[in-house]
Amino acid sequence: MNENGREQRTWHKSSYSSGEGSCVEVAEGPTVLVRDTQNRELGHLEYPPRTWAAFLQQVKTGLL
Repeated sequence: MNENGREQRTWHKSSYSSGEGSCVEVAEGPTVLVRDTQNRELGHLEYPPRTWAAFLQQVKTGLL
């Protein structure tokens, strides 16, 4: 927790991001946060971990 009582998250670049500037960052925790690396000030999207895992599975299998 930080000084405001909010959970501290560690962001990392997604391994699925391309090297062409199309990058997203992810922070895991009770929910998964996803944001655009180049537009962090716009905020993030929040997903339940099971939903994020299902999305990644579909990406890995080529369905998305």
